[in-house]
Amino acid sequence: MLKIKRFLVLPLLCLSLLAGLNSCEEKPIDQVILPQNLTWKIDYATSPKGKVTITMKADNANYYSAIFSDLNGDNTIETPTGIASYTFGKDGNYLVTIKAHTSAADYIKATDTIRIEAVTLNDGYSTPSSYSGYKLAWADEFSGETLDLSSWGFDVGNGSGGWGNNEWQYYTSGNANCTVANGKLTITARKESQGGYNYTSARIKTQGKREFQFGRIDIRARLPKGQGIWPALWMLGANFSTVGWPVCGELDIMELIGHQPNRVHGTAHFGAAPPSTQRTASYGLSSGNFSDAYHVFTLKWENNLVEWYVDDVKFHTLTPANTGGIYPFNQKFFFIFNVAVGGNWPGYPDATTLFPQTMEVDYVRVFQKN
Repeated sequence: MLKIKRFLVLPLLCLSLLAGLNSCEEKPIDQVILPQNLTWKIDYATSPKGKVTITMKADNANYYSAIFSDLNGDNTIETPTGIASYTFGKDGNYLVTIKAHTSAADYIKATDTIRIEAVTLNDGYSTPSSYSGYKLAWADEFSGETLDLSSWGFDVGNGSGGWGNNEWQYYTSGNANCTVANGKLTITARKESQGGYNYTSARIKTQGKREFQFGRIDIRARLPKGQGIWPALWMLGANFSTVGWPVCGELDIMELIGHQPNRVHGTAHFGAAPPSTQRTASYGLSSGNFSDAYHVFTLKWENNLVEWYVDDVKFHTLTPANTGGIYPFNQKFFFIFNVAVGGNWPGYPDATTLFPQTMEVDYVRVFQKN
């Protein structure tokens, strides 16, 4: 049923301050013109399953919003075009609230129910749970209900100079930005104020808990998109706290800048002082975006050799021969997973950027040779 906010128009009251003064004329307040004739259509995607797109229309609307309510709470998406998408991670019935706005306070709204069926994490590419000649050294399948704090910790805040990149997000340690449920880790970037910043997100790391030297690393993930959105799956040298960056070395298994949602980058950073020397390459999909389905980002890492893969296709190689002899990549490294908002490289959100944006990780696995 259509629900319309109602507004009472009150006449301006004029009181005579001195006896004998003529009363002033009443000045009416202009009545707000609300949108009318709100309609909407819900489309269910075949891949990835669980994704829905709502197309909203109304007369006299300046913009629209849709509130998708799921197990993680309410997720509000504002859109000037009336088109909003959201991906649910589990079967069930979910409420969506649809609004056509004159302003933030003046709108008409309606509710509808979304039925999600046959959601599976098998949408997209997968890799095996074992390899000949390798043993599983460590894995997180995110099969519990909370983040495993024996393996992971949080970075909190905005770092120094926006984590050295003039980023706009404030990283939190709460479950508003980092959840584990339905067999996946979800890191969510939201447009909300905290710590003096207008966006929140999460950045988790295995520093001091899970550190590795060499192996095959598989990370299966579905990535966010949008101008100014910057998801990353990466590693820093375990001696970071003592020697600093970039001396410790950095291996970016996957980075994506949200205005190029069909392309990821693999990069090594090194050098004696900031900013760094880097060797980088990119991989682009022939069709679709990395937000459409799960892909596997792999690092094959041996003594004096690092190789980057997407869905088992190699696209980048690093050896001491192409680093000028500076090669800090034969030591132990730890993992960092995060979604940044803004920064020197991806640029900053604009009116086209929809929030919230999520990075979903199905698993991370580290295999080492027998």
